[in-house]
Amino acid sequence: MTDPKNVLAVVSPHVGGRTAGAALAGVFPGEARVTVVEATDEDPVALREAHVVITGLAPVTAEHIAAAPALELIQCASHGFDYVDLDAARAKGVPVCNIGSSGAEKQNVAEQTFALMLALAKQLVPAHTALVDADWALPRLQQSITELSGKTLGIVGLGHIGEEVARRAVAFDMSIVYAGPRPIDGETAARLGGARHVGLDELLRTSDYVTLHAPLTDETRHLLNAERLALLKPTAFVVNTARGALIDQDALADALEAGALAGAGLDVFDPEPPTPALRLLKAPNVVLSPHVAGVTRETLVRIALAAVQNAADFVGGKPPRDVVS
Repeated sequence: MTDPKNVLAVVSPHVGGRTAGAALAGVFPGEARVTVVEATDEDPVALREAHVVITGLAPVTAEHIAAAPALELIQCASHGFDYVDLDAARAKGVPVCNIGSSGAEKQNVAEQTFALMLALAKQLVPAHTALVDADWALPRLQQSITELSGKTLGIVGLGHIGEEVARRAVAFDMSIVYAGPRPIDGETAARLGGARHVGLDELLRTSDYVTLHAPLTDETRHLLNAERLALLKPTAFVVNTARGALIDQDALADALEAGALAGAGLDVFDPEPPTPALRLLKAPNVVLSPHVAGVTRETLVRIALAAVQNAADFVGGKPPRDVVS
């Protein structure tokens, strides 16, 4: 009989803390010992003895990894994994997993992407603000209100979430181009309205809306920098529901302030929460939301179950899924 595994579940207060973590502990095999904390280093003994760490956006640093000599797996309760020190995990031979294949977040991230796109196209925020201020803004706004139908949507990263966005774009009669390491198969492309695989620069030059669904890595940090933002049409919109650091935020603010872009819809920032000094908070024609794309009631349950199930399967002797490093 193998020795029981120690599992450290880091559940931040804003997603339920210890109460939510205790409920999920029952998913593990009976021989697993689960400790629930709200910060990775809250319980140094539990961290030192942990074989598995489950975390949702709580940082797992090189120091945390060094302090856990028994560590065998780090499970991220999210698609993103940039809050884990991958180099430190790799050096120690510890696999890092996300919930990529579960599709747990794809519904709401796709919905939030379209909420931001529609808010920009229909000028919902300035229209609402004007009416609250007793300003009938129709004459001023009507020249900038537009449609999604007939426009080109450029999707950067056509994974599970990107495909879900593309499905909705087909319903809005949009043309789809996408950039990524590999083209999708012909059947999937046809189902997505004839989506075309293009280079990133071509995508930026030809798209009316650009939406980001790529992971944050050393290669993708500031993927949209000043040079690439300059490729966009002045009538184009940028939407980011992935990771804030995919965009050079100062370069985006420069473009918006200069009128070189029509607008931006942002659900993610670098850092989070953003500081009051972030220029995008006051940039023209920006719609902002506080990283809500993956946190509906339904989504949080799916995310937690997917992460815990993968970790529980590992504890039970199965190979982990969705290994990102």
